[in-house]
Formats: sequence, C-alpha cells, structure tokens
Amino acid sequence: MQAHGGNIYHAARERGCRPQDLLDFSASINPLGPSLRAIRTLRQGLWAVRHYPDPEAHDLRQALATRFGIDRSCILIGNGSSELIHLLPAALSLTRAIIVGPTFSEYARAMTQWGGEYSYVLAERKDEYRPPVERILHCLGDEHFVGDAVFLCNPNSPTAQVLSRSEVLQVVQCAAKHGRWMVLDETFIDFCEEESLSHDIARHPRLLVLRSFTKFYGLPGLRIGYLVGHPHVIQQLQGHQSSWSVNALAQTAALAALTDQGHRRKSLAFMKEERRRFSQALSALPGVHVFSSVANFLLLELPKTLPVSTVIDTLRQSRILVRDCSDVPGINGYTIRVSINTTRDNNALVRAFGRIYEP
Repeated sequence: MQAHGGNIYHAARERGCRPQDLLDFSASINPLGPSLRAIRTLRQGLWAVRHYPDPEAHDLRQALATRFGIDRSCILIGNGSSELIHLLPAALSLTRAIIVGPTFSEYARAMTQWGGEYSYVLAERKDEYRPPVERILHCLGDEHFVGDAVFLCNPNSPTAQVLSRSEVLQVVQCAAKHGRWMVLDETFIDFCEEESLSHDIARHPRLLVLRSFTKFYGLPGLRIGYLVGHPHVIQQLQGHQSSWSVNALAQTAALAALTDQGHRRKSLAFMKEERRRFSQALSALPGVHVFSSVANFLLLELPKTLPVSTVIDTLRQSRILVRDCSDVPGINGYTIRVSINTTRDNNALVRAFGRIYEP
C-alpha cells in the first residue's frame, strides 16, 4: 500500500526546516486556503472546546441537506472521508469489491483490514487513464464475478479524469441491478459540481456518495467529510462509528466554509486559469507529458532519462515535495502527481524541473 502525500512534518524533520518552509505539491489542497469566513468562525468558536461536540452534527447536516435537496437523515458526517471509507466494509459486510483504478489506495486498504478481497478494473495509458465504463459494466454483469460493491472515484485521484453523470449513472444502475453497492467517491467533485450524483440519492438506494471538506475547502487538518446515502444505510454506518469522531471546531468551520459562496467562486475561477497555465508550462518541459485534468492537481509522465525516485529525491533536497505515483497499481513507473498551488509556487516547481532535465 503506497503512502499518501502531505506528510510535511516528516519531510521537515528530514530536511531540518520548518513545515511551512516546504513547497508541498504532494497533497492537493485549495491553494487559496480555507475561507476567511471559516477562519473567523474558528476563532469565534473556541468556546466550544470545553464542551463535547454535537454528536449529530445537526447544523452541518441540515445545511448539506438543504444544498442537495435531500433529507438530513441521508447524511453522515465523519472524521474525513477516510473514516467513512473504513466504516463501509464492516457496516455493509463487504467481502469482495471491484475497484476502478488506478486510484486512491484507501479503498483497497479498507477492504483488506476488514478481511475482504478486491480486484481492479484498470484504465489504460492509451486512454489517458479514463475509467473504462464498458469494461466496468461487463465485470458487474459477469455471473462468475463474486462481489458486493464497486468503488469509483470521480473525478479520479491520481489521474484527474472525470466521467459524466450519465456514464456514472450507467454504473450505478448496473450495480443495483445485480444487487451490488456503488461507492462513489466525489472528493474532488466541487471542481465540476455539474457531474455530481449527491442530489440523486433518493432514487438510488444502493448508491453511497463520499465527499470531503479537505480538498476544495482547504480544511485537511480538521479532518471532516461526509457520506450521502439511504437513511437505513446511514443508520448502519452510525452503529460502527466512534462516539464524537468529528470535533466541534471542524463542524463549525465546515459549515462556515460551505456557506461562503464568494470564496467558492474565487477558488473555481483561479483554478480554471491556473490549471491551464501551469499545465502548459509543464508540457513545455522536454519529454514531460501532462494528462488532462478537471481537478486541482496534474498527473505527469516524466522522461525516462532519470528514474522517478531520483527526480523526487532531487526535488526534496530543494524542499519541494511531489507525489510518487510509480507504485500505484495500473500506472507506469515514470509518473508523479503535483497539486496546483499558487502561481508563485507553481513557477518555482517548473524552474526546479527545468534544472533537473536541462540538456
């Protein structure tokens, strides 16, 4: 199992510097940071640390329910989407799953820790790693397949590819037809909300949608995410969740961030323009291939003149962290992922790459 990005503390100890002295491209977080409304709310809400948090996360669930036009009973708040992923195998007694890859390692980790098994349906390099809908449908409809769930990340990490609503609905309907759960991870969907199925949960009782306040809302340190599903499934999951797993400040900040539409519009506008500019700058480097992206990160295939490990170590010596994807099942050994940060930081990474690959 590959490690996740974002361990700036270990890297800082290794380099003998402060975490804030690093340029972190290994974790894909909104480069504009958290909403100022969320920051102000955190400061004003410090009184709550002397009380237990609301175990129902009532206000946040109600705000999300209003946003998606669903009932509050369809929403479960968790200690990041990772906690919710790990609740699923136990709560639903999953024994074997299809994982659409290459993708986030936590689905496989959750299945393994519960004692379950998994198999991959892998996208191919020649298709720019776009999830293979027809092969997924074929696998779900195969009478010889023994399994009870399919995990699909949309937009996918680390490939940044997205399927349309209609394509995902095909998979949802096929899974339901064969009595299987559909776990749809929409952690990065805030960057293309029009493709979300969070509004459709009432029509699909075997659909579970994961979302997060980590990536778009810039609150990874507070650990807060949520799951949208049928009320009966939500009750099952709650029965396996630790008491008070989501702290009071996380609930308060998430609610404030959710309601700050100005920050949302600013973040989307910045990302649209900077993603285009940064992608073009990286594509101009000799031998570097940049895959298309709808998210706040880019998947890069590096030239074969230097091993990925050498490139990563060289960047690390310059206090620059990137995500090694060479060990992700289904991706070749020349691939890394970089987050889209501020324009200044992105330019620094381009210059660093240029020094590594200069003739």
